[in-house]
Amino acid sequence: MFGSGAESGHENSAISGTVLIPTRFVWPYGGRRVYLSGSFTRWSEHIPMSPIEGCPSVFQVIWSLAPGYHQFKFFVDGEWRHDDHQPFVSGNYGVVNTIFLPREPDMVPAVFSSDAPGGSNMDLDNDPFPRGEVIPRISEGDLDVSRHRISEFLSAHTAYELLPESGKVIALDINLPVKQAFHTLYEQGIPVAPLWDFCKGQFVGVLSALDFILILRELGNHGSNLTEEELETHTISAWKEGKLHLNRQIDGSGRLCPRPLVHAGPYDSLKDVALKILQNKVATVPIIHSPSQDGSFPQLLHLASLSGILKCICRHFRHSPSSLPILQQPICSIPLGTWVPKIGESNGQPFAMLRPNASLGAALSLLVQAEVSSIPIVDDNDSLLDIYSRSDITALAKDRAYAQIHLDNMSIHQALQLGQDANAPYGLINGQRCQMCLRSDPLHKVMERLANPGVRRLVIVEAGSKRVEGVISLSDVSRFLLG
Repeated sequence: MFGSGAESGHENSAISGTVLIPTRFVWPYGGRRVYLSGSFTRWSEHIPMSPIEGCPSVFQVIWSLAPGYHQFKFFVDGEWRHDDHQPFVSGNYGVVNTIFLPREPDMVPAVFSSDAPGGSNMDLDNDPFPRGEVIPRISEGDLDVSRHRISEFLSAHTAYELLPESGKVIALDINLPVKQAFHTLYEQGIPVAPLWDFCKGQFVGVLSALDFILILRELGNHGSNLTEEELETHTISAWKEGKLHLNRQIDGSGRLCPRPLVHAGPYDSLKDVALKILQNKVATVPIIHSPSQDGSFPQLLHLASLSGILKCICRHFRHSPSSLPILQQPICSIPLGTWVPKIGESNGQPFAMLRPNASLGAALSLLVQAEVSSIPIVDDNDSLLDIYSRSDITALAKDRAYAQIHLDNMSIHQALQLGQDANAPYGLINGQRCQMCLRSDPLHKVMERLANPGVRRLVIVEAGSKRVEGVISLSDVSRFLLG
């Protein structure tokens, strides 16, 4: 335990006679009881930290500090700990974290905002960069250095490193009825599955949630409710052929031109895999290995995604964050994501949002026409309530709801309730559905959140009001990092 007289010199280095600065401390690594102590308490007081709502493994406390140099440490379940992701030094009490607060509060560097987790499980009521405040910018040199090091890392590692130690990959036969495929995706909790053609002896494509959206819209356009019989009579193969006609994917001779399967091998570099995903605008790339040179007897090893690649980047640079200067930059200071246009902006991109009483048909049309994977659901003040994603369409398989509803008669709220527990609350506190971040969050926290399985985007919200300000997706971050 630390003595009460420790670090009194550092405490005295704080500038007296000035306003105290509320400073947020976060311990994001779990525990039963977590306390904060430091030179600002003369190491004699243990300040209790509280878990953040919705994420019991992340603890925080806001403590007012005088400008100056401070050291601190966390007392977790009876053990002194420090955070490797924050500045630290070795001193009389082992390794301790450090923080320096200059005299003017608006000059606090961005690194100190990195304490906040970059998702919905964070303090959404405090923004260290209020509107109108000067935001630190990264130099072109630091940006180039960061991108070069990431490119080198991805080029030197292969897709083989994405393969889990254990797991399963589900593939569907192309002659399977659409109805059965629909239920399989829902029951397995997966948004996409590779397609196997037994006659050709190879994988020929993928079936995704977008396919079901297009099927529902196409049948709805013909003026009839969707029935089980209609789904039963359509095979995946028949749907894929019909989709080619819908998309007019026909060559000059009038023949269909199916899109070739985008895939990778286990020894392709992570950079090549990432570029394939981005350039082809797909969510996943099957990792396929064939023991034969002619490609026969292919083995499906894994479905690679940008999430897995981002996780590799986070893991590799976790212990050397200074080698990537861009990681400490707040996301509002870099060209990243899609933002709600400001008043008076004529060149802002349209930003899709819907009210919970909007029809499911309107949501599906917007997902297709705007070419987005999700739509924030907001109240009359544009504050975030929930989010509707392409993969949510599989919830219609629950209790065969697709056979009992009409797209224009079901609201988004009702559609979302289908995929939730009957007792689960709706909206922001609904489990992990609404992953959020603040405009002031550093890039590395956003990357860590997006690297979690199942997380494909973060909704940027205004501190306090939770008014939607934008969306950052896996694709946005990956394109930015690769330049």
